[in-house]
Formats: sequence, structure tokens, C-alpha cells
Amino acid sequence: MVVSPDRPTRRRDAEANHARLLAAATDVFSEQGLSGSLEEIARRAGVGPGTLYRHFPTRDDLVDSIFEARFASLVELADDALRSSDAWQGLVGFIEDALTLQACDRGLRDVMLQARLRETRLTTMRRKLEPRLGRLVERARTAGQLRPDFEPSDLAVLFWMLATVVDTTAAIHPDLWRRQLTLVLDGLRGTQEAPSTLPVRALTKRELTAARRALAERRSGGRPSPRTSSRSTA
Repeated sequence: MVVSPDRPTRRRDAEANHARLLAAATDVFSEQGLSGSLEEIARRAGVGPGTLYRHFPTRDDLVDSIFEARFASLVELADDALRSSDAWQGLVGFIEDALTLQACDRGLRDVMLQARLRETRLTTMRRKLEPRLGRLVERARTAGQLRPDFEPSDLAVLFWMLATVVDTTAAIHPDLWRRQLTLVLDGLRGTQEAPSTLPVRALTKRELTAARRALAERRSGGRPSPRTSSRSTA
């Protein structure tokens, strides 16, 4: 069989295009969320839409490829946390690092809040991450540093809550989640200690109204909610 000398070149070009598309998609999804423009991704990668669709026939193919790497980063963070000699600091460090990733990446927040990955891929990723999170929780409970009735599933709910805070206040008070996390962690400790100093201020009344509006718009798919106004109440 005669191999065309152009074939290795075409293969290298295809690999380079694939890498550029992944890099561009990472940036666009981080900035715009999972609904980010595919045309913008192709433009930033310096290729045509046809090239994008040859590499990734559907948006789901592209999303899966990007966030498999994102979940791998979470697994690495969990492994680092398990190596900490202090079980509480390992658990808290993982939570803070994971939320920091979400605060910097709107697409990752979409994945965490909306499970916008194919079920088989999501199941595979969870099977890697969840046992590690279970060990983080068990270590802190065994050390008496975490309240004994806290379960690994509570950790998932905690992330849902704080990811919503991150998402709705990113443009208003981007570090607010740190304050809320500190409040939550004080309630999770296994021993009574003096309350922690809160790292950032609370929302102002105007900011709280803006955050409510942002949350309502997210829930309605980006459409302004007619019920959300400056007179909103808790």
C-alpha cells in the first residue's frame, strides 16, 4: 500500500485544528456558558464552521470533550486534599478550590447546576470523583472535625447551593460565595469554636435586588422575569 506523503501533513493539520478548537471552546464556554456561540469558537480557532463540525458533529460532542478535562481537574484537587495531613483543612481546601474553578468558568457552573453532559459521560466522571469526596468527608468525621451526621450527599447539595450564589452574583459581588461558604463551614464543624471572621461584606439592598433578578433570568432561560423588580422581597 502506497501512503501519500500528504497524509501525515493532513493528519498533523487535523490534530492542530482539533487542539485549537478545544482551546477556543474552553475560552468561549468559560465566558458565555454552555450556550456559547459555535461560530465564535470556530472564528477564534481560525477555522471554518465546517471544520468544527467535522471534529465535533454536535454541541454535546464538544461540551463532553471540554468538561472531561474539567472533571479531571476536580479529581486532582480531591487527590491533593486527601494528601493533606489535616482532614478538615483538606476538605475545606477542596471545597474552596472547586468553587474557585466554578467562579472563573461559567461553563463549569452550567455543568454543575444543570448536568449538561451526556448521562454515560457524567456517570463515568462521577464514579471517579465521588469515592474521593466520600473519603474526604469520612476522614474529617473520624477526626471529630466535621459534625458526625454530615454525609457525602450533603457535600453535593452544598455545591449546588454555593454554585447558585456564584452564578447569580458573579457580576454583582463576585466574592460573595466566600462569605456564604464561611457561614456554612462554621455550622459544619464538629467542635464548637469562635465564629470565623467573614472574608467579604454582605450584599447591599441594591445588590440583593440585582441578584434576585439574575437568578430569575437564569431560571427563565435568560428572559427577564416580569415578576422581578426593584420591589422584590425575600
